Amino acid sequence: MMCIKAFVVGGIICVIGQILIDKTKLTPAKILVLFVCLGVVLGGIGVYQKLVDFAGAGATIPLTGFGNALAQGVKEAIRKDGISGIVTGGLGACAGGVTITVLSALAVAFITKSKDKN
Repeated sequence: MMCIKAFVVGGIICVIGQILIDKTKLTPAKILVLFVCLGVVLGGIGVYQKLVDFAGAGATIPLTGFGNALAQGVKEAIRKDGISGIVTGGLGACAGGVTITVLSALAVAFITKSKDKN
């Protein structure tokens, strides 16, 4: 049942993004930033965690989940370290994901052959 919930919630998030691409003049990059910021705001006020509890990976894998992870990291670091946690919390919470992303991109760059834009 959890797989179905994850599929539906992740699909709804993706459909919202596709509608924004199709019906607005927003660029995909702006929509990605919007989703991360939305995840930060919803995670900061505690709403996104309820969605994560309901849908699991369907809510954590999209970019809104990355924003939520940033918000949770900052909240935890502020509790632990005080005001300096504002800067360090998000970095600590998402360091693993960012590292894997960079290393994966590097591996793909070495394996594949680049093409000319022309």
